[in-house]
Amino acid sequence: MHKLRVHGARKSFGPLLAVNDVTFEVNPGEMVTLLGPSGCGKTTTLRLIAGLEHGDSGQIYLGDRLLSEPARNHFVQPEQRSMGMVFQNYAVWPHMTVGENVGFPLKMKGVPRKEIEERTQKILELVGLGQLGSRPAPLLSGGQQQRVALARALVFEPEVLLLDEPLSNLDARLREELRFELKELQRRLGITTVLVTHDQKEAMVLADRIIVMNAGCIEQVGRPMTVYQQPSTPFVLEFLGATNYLGAQVVGDEGLMVPDAGGALLPLPPRGDAAAGLAGRISFRAEDVSFERINGEADQWAGHIVSAAFLGNQFEYIVQLGSARIHAPGPKYDPLPEGARVKLRVREGAYVFWADTEGRALS
Repeated sequence: MHKLRVHGARKSFGPLLAVNDVTFEVNPGEMVTLLGPSGCGKTTTLRLIAGLEHGDSGQIYLGDRLLSEPARNHFVQPEQRSMGMVFQNYAVWPHMTVGENVGFPLKMKGVPRKEIEERTQKILELVGLGQLGSRPAPLLSGGQQQRVALARALVFEPEVLLLDEPLSNLDARLREELRFELKELQRRLGITTVLVTHDQKEAMVLADRIIVMNAGCIEQVGRPMTVYQQPSTPFVLEFLGATNYLGAQVVGDEGLMVPDAGGALLPLPPRGDAAAGLAGRISFRAEDVSFERINGEADQWAGHIVSAAFLGNQFEYIVQLGSARIHAPGPKYDPLPEGARVKLRVREGAYVFWADTEGRALS
């Protein structure tokens, strides 16, 4: 197995710069997820790797083999890159059986018929379709079609597997089930994999590392827990999970003064030097907020519930705190009514201070 390397990749469509100087590596056997909103450049990046798009500049390597370098007019055709790809719509051919769909890449390579049958049956067993080789493709469910597309991408034993939102057309229950199946299969095969998704939960479940993209650029690269708990930019923080923002100001060594919380003070974040008087905002995720009901007034962090939504496993509350509205979870039992007075607490160390003057995290 070889390392996949993308260096300085750029791609424009007319005036639109879809991929802007993107650089990253995927280690052998690793699953890396390109995560971001629609239009961020993640699918275009995947298509550059696959050879389905010609880049404007940059290099793409698989091990020491150069696959693409526009400056030298070097381009390896998709079928010569040893990559299997699964598309969002599966592209299962309705006039073929399951086995014929899966074995088609081998047929195109001129593999003997007996070997095609053996390898097709082996990969069908691996994806849980071992008894369905002779079934007409139109009779398959959505989940089964997804497995056929995956088997077809793997049957010729590629070095790299490319997945373009392969689960997005499935219903929620099946999508969650197949996430774990896909992760188990990738681990079992040890195949280098690049997955494109806009689904944050999917990225967290599947990826060894996440590459967060925005407007054609990479915002952050890291392990799922690191990217979620230590976002390096405001975009990453807001894109991954429900986030609360409050205006804040540094008041010297004492900490941060939060006007919307009745002038409450919070300790300075542990990293970075923040000059006294520096204005900005603090941010924290909804799950880092807890609260208790109060009957009277409180000196700080006191507000009232303006709405409550039942989500099955918990309630999600919106609490009016001064001029701000704070999202906070609560248990599904004994819900609090709208209008109830509560005192909020933010878990120590869970907030980040962003300076307005520089737009970067000081924590």
